[in-house]
Parts: sequence; C-alpha cells; structure tokens
Amino acid sequence: MLVRGTMPYLTKPLFLLFCLVVTGECRRLGHRVRRWTETVETAKLGPETTKHGPSLTKKPPDVTKNRKLKTEQLLKVDDHDFTMRPAFGGPAIPVGVDVQVESLDSISEVDMDFTMTLYLRHYWKDERLSFTSSTNKSMTFDGRLVKKIWVPDVFFVHSKRSFIHDTTTVNIMLRVFPDGHVLYSLRVTVTAACNMDFSRFPLDTQSCSLELESYAYTDEDLMLYWKSGDESLSTDDRISLSQFLIQKFHTTSRLAFYSSTGWYNRLYINFTLRRHIFFFLLQTYFPATLMVMLSWVSFWIDRRAVPARVSLGITTVLTMSTIITGVNASMPRVSYIKAVDIYLWVSFVFVFLSVLEYAAVNYLSTAQDRRERKMRDEMRERARSQSLPCTCGMSQTRTMLLDGTYSEADTNSLAGYTSGTMGPEEDMDMPRDMMTEKQPPGEHTVVHLSASSESTTTKKKGIRALNIIQNTHTIDKYSRMLFPGSYILFNIIYWCSYCLGA
Repeated sequence: MLVRGTMPYLTKPLFLLFCLVVTGECRRLGHRVRRWTETVETAKLGPETTKHGPSLTKKPPDVTKNRKLKTEQLLKVDDHDFTMRPAFGGPAIPVGVDVQVESLDSISEVDMDFTMTLYLRHYWKDERLSFTSSTNKSMTFDGRLVKKIWVPDVFFVHSKRSFIHDTTTVNIMLRVFPDGHVLYSLRVTVTAACNMDFSRFPLDTQSCSLELESYAYTDEDLMLYWKSGDESLSTDDRISLSQFLIQKFHTTSRLAFYSSTGWYNRLYINFTLRRHIFFFLLQTYFPATLMVMLSWVSFWIDRRAVPARVSLGITTVLTMSTIITGVNASMPRVSYIKAVDIYLWVSFVFVFLSVLEYAAVNYLSTAQDRRERKMRDEMRERARSQSLPCTCGMSQTRTMLLDGTYSEADTNSLAGYTSGTMGPEEDMDMPRDMMTEKQPPGEHTVVHLSASSESTTTKKKGIRALNIIQNTHTIDKYSRMLFPGSYILFNIIYWCSYCLGA
C-alpha cells in the first residue's frame, strides 16, 4: 500500500528530468550544425573572411571568371539578332582587310593554278558588341564565338580548293574592343585559278591574282576595302619557288558586276612570276642541240657504211621524239605554239634532214654505179663490134678506166699496144671496177679503148655539168658546211627574238 501511494510522486520528476536531457541534446546538436555551416561558407568566401572573421556583407563573385556570364552579359550576345549586319537598313558597313602571305606553295602549269597560305584579317565596327571597361582592354576569343555573332562573308573568287587550318585547334581569332571594333583573323590555304600564257614558255613571265569578295552583300550593304592601301599586303622575305622568281606583290580593288545580283566590291592580290630558264637549258635545250650535232657526224662517215649511217640517223630521230614527248607531258594541251616547241621542232627537222641527206647520197651513189656499169658494157660491145682489141700488160704502162673520163690524149697514146696479162702483184692495186673480163686465177686482161676526138669531148662536158649531183663526196662536203651554218643562224635569231623581247 505504501509503494502504490508513492508512484505518482516519482513519475513527475522522472518525466521532467527526461525532458531536460532531450532539450540539452537538441541545443548541442543545433550548435554543431551552425558551426559546420559557417565553416563551409567561410571556405567559399576565401581567405579574407577567415582572416577577419565572418562578415555580414558578402563579397560579390568575380564575373570575369565565368565565361558564360562574360559572353552573354558583357557582350550582350543574346540581346541582339546577329543574323543581320551591323547598322542594318543604314549605310554600307565598311570592312577593312589586310593580308599576310605566309607561303606560295606551288605553281601548276598543267592545272593552271597556284596554292597560297595566308593570314586573312577583317576589321569592322559592331556597336552591339561594345562593353564597358575601366582598363579599355580588348577581349580575345577563339573560333567558338564566331558562330554566335555576325562576321563578313568574304570568299575567294575563282578558287578551286580552300580550307582553314585546324591543327592543333581551329586557326581563328576574334578580338573585341570596348567601343565595338572587331578584329577577325584566320589562317587559310587556298588553291585558285591563274590564266597563264605559254606562248613564250619557258622564257615566259606569268601574272596571277587572288580575288576576295563578299558573297551576299552588295556595295550598298558592305564596303570592302584595303585597310592600309598597298601596305595592307605583307609577305615573308623567305618566300621562294623552285622554277619562278617572285618579282612583285601589289594590291588593287574594283567593282564586279553580276547581272542577276548587282555590284560587289572586289579586292585583288596581284603577283608577277618570272620563270628560271636554267633548268630547261639543262633538260631540254642542251640535249636537243647535242642530238642535232650528233646527226652531223654521219657526214664524215663513208657513204658505203650503210649500217653506221642509218643507225645513227634513226637514233637521233627517236631521241628527239622522246624529248618532245617529255616536254609536252608536263604542259597543258594548248592550241597555240610555244617557244620551246619552235626550238624542238626545228631541231627535229635538222635531224630528219640529215637522214634524208644520206638517203639522197645512197640513191645517187647507186644510180652512178649503175650508170658506170652500163657505160662499160656499151663500150665493151662497141670494142668487140669494131674489132679494136687493144690490150696491154707491160709492167710500166698506164691503164685507163672505163668510166668515160678519159681524154683524147690518153686514148691516142694507146696505139700500138698489144694484149698481155698482169701478174698478181699488179692485180692487187687495181679495183674491181677496172676489171673487164675475168681470166684464170692470177691473170687479168685490161682493155684500153680509143675513141674519136668528137665523142670524147662531148662526154667530158656532160659529166662536168653533172659533177656535183653525181659525186656523192661533194654532197657530203657541202652538207658539212650548210647544216651547221643554218642551225647556228637559227639559234641566233631564236635567242635574240625571245630574250630581247622579254
């Protein structure tokens, strides 16, 4: 009974003690959470807050560290429509251009084009990109911002291939100034057409140009101009080509008209190239000249050496054909005659004429032998019919040839000669043409015929009149002087015409 009476009195103090314990633990836990939160905020605010303690006024974050805030809020890219040009509806926007030529990579005669690598820079003002700056410093961006703003649509006229370099990143630079001026630069390689004139090749000089123009905007919307005149074009002093000498770089500008769209500003980068001749002297002119001179060697070879003269002539003709084919293989198929064609074809004609010269010599020599053989046969028959066998075989007598060139004194001196034979020793000194009849081995009969004074004089005059034609040695003799002299005269006229004309 006593225990039951004391239970209500113990329950109330125990309940109060439990409540006090729970309240204390809650306060302690709340204090720990507050300290952890202050530590995290202090770490975010930086070392200054830690040093001076927590402050009621927090420092604003640095907006220059946030790219999204920089491009969208500072440049206000999202506040404007950049699909339209600056000052849309107003006067034409001036866009200045300057170019720095990095290299002139190649010149192709077959494709009639050139390849150039350059830095292309554009200058214009777009007030939509202006921003406030206490230091008045510009901001530089890469190619990712170019897609969000307006840039000039400049392209290369008559270009075949072009690309913007992208190693190690896309070679595009955009620089924006606080007042809205913009510099847009890119590194590009372009292959463009060049109308070349090869009528003086390889003693020629070529003039090529790279043309820049706006694709969509006429001169009423965009005024394209060279920013600093001729000084807008700069080149590297180390630019050189293997076959050409770069003489001059200069700039020009003019208006281009299209019947369907209107007038456009067009800028020109002009340069002049002069070809080096020494390479072609070694590869084309000297070999052709040597082949022509080699064909003249046949004039000093015996006309009876048919294989030697024919093979020499054919070899020089084929070599000239190979030289002509090799030169034309590296050139475009133009419909006019080039300077090198004139030289090579004239050289080919000289080589071909040397072959024809031997053909004429061989034909006339054969005709002469046939005529002499026929004349000997006729005289032999006449001697037999007139029964005038006058022979001689003495060791110290003089024998006459049956070629119709004997004189009257020679024939009259044969009176009283008797027939005889010649020994083997005398036979060795006598050519086969002088033998009229074949005798037994070791003996030949030489016949001397006498003729009348009138017939002998007539034959002698006719043979003298045809001496140059019939004497093949005379043709070769005149060719030795005529061919070199004509070729030297041609070279003098050729080189004076093209060198002095250039």
